[in-house]
Amino acid sequence: MPLRTDTLALPGLQLSPGEGRRLDLITAPAPLELGGERYRVVPQLVPIGLELSLTTGSGYALRVRFSAGVEGPCMRCLEAAVVTVDVDAREVSQPGGVEELDSPYLADGVLDISAWSHDALALALPATVLCRPDCAGLCPECGANLNAAGAEHHHEPPRDPRLQALSEIVVKPPLDR
Repeated sequence: MPLRTDTLALPGLQLSPGEGRRLDLITAPAPLELGGERYRVVPQLVPIGLELSLTTGSGYALRVRFSAGVEGPCMRCLEAAVVTVDVDAREVSQPGGVEELDSPYLADGVLDISAWSHDALALALPATVLCRPDCAGLCPECGANLNAAGAEHHHEPPRDPRLQALSEIVVKPPLDR
């Protein structure tokens, strides 16, 4: 089993231009915060496949692949939810190139695998973390979990306060003439 590796010094691999390497590593991405809620990464230690190659000009082409998930509250009903995704992310770092070719995860030859896997996982997640695909959410009137409340859950529509005075008018039957 590979050892936990959160950062990796790439010059220590002694690659020559055009040469590549595949490494099996384990890292611990930090918990995610989505929509103001905290989600933990499952499993906590994630096995990853890292592919890297040295480009001409002393740059790197990088690829990370792994499967992981997040566990936390459902974004509709707040019950426990677990979403698992497959991540396949690429980075290029070419010194002296344009800004778009500078990887934020590579500084002074050290690759921050933990930060990269954290961000790649966040980007691979669906827009909403749900406990189940058909989650009905919470009732906007009383806050009840609509998944448990069922179809019989309902509320009378609220009365318009502007019409309150009309409900106080007493209508008398017409007089017989």
